[in-house]
Amino acid sequence: MLINRTINLALNKQVGNELSASIQYIEIASYFASDGLNILASRFFKQAEEEREHALRIVKYIIDAGGQVEIPSIPTPKSSFSSAVEAVQLALDWEKEVTEQINKLMALAIKENDFITQNMLNWFLNEQLEEVSSMENLLKLVQKAGTNMIYVENLIKNGDVGEKS
Repeated sequence: MLINRTINLALNKQVGNELSASIQYIEIASYFASDGLNILASRFFKQAEEEREHALRIVKYIIDAGGQVEIPSIPTPKSSFSSAVEAVQLALDWEKEVTEQINKLMALAIKENDFITQNMLNWFLNEQLEEVSSMENLLKLVQKAGTNMIYVENLIKNGDVGEKS
């Protein structure tokens, strides 16, 4: 077994965090879709899928390292928003929280001298830089657009919004 119990438990918790993010992004996408903002909805549905992929990446790592997968319960996501700014701000806050979670996992892996887990987590640290940057850019646009979300949709459609690579 290449993974100790402490790391295994922490990674299982992160699987739950990633799945929770996926569900929250589905709610945000649904909010935009219900307003006919299909491009913003699509962006958040894609984000939901990415978060699910992150969870599966960790699950596969736990299995490959000889650990036990135990997915924790997922809290109920926020399902209503007063504005696009509130929805995107929630997404940004979540990405910052996930970044802190990954940082704590890395600190734990360092403390436990678990170099293999550190290597796996490096991918997530790089991913979080992209996630936070992308969401910060989107929030700035949404704030500047006010209630004119068609403007934001057009910028995204034309590729004028800093997308993740």
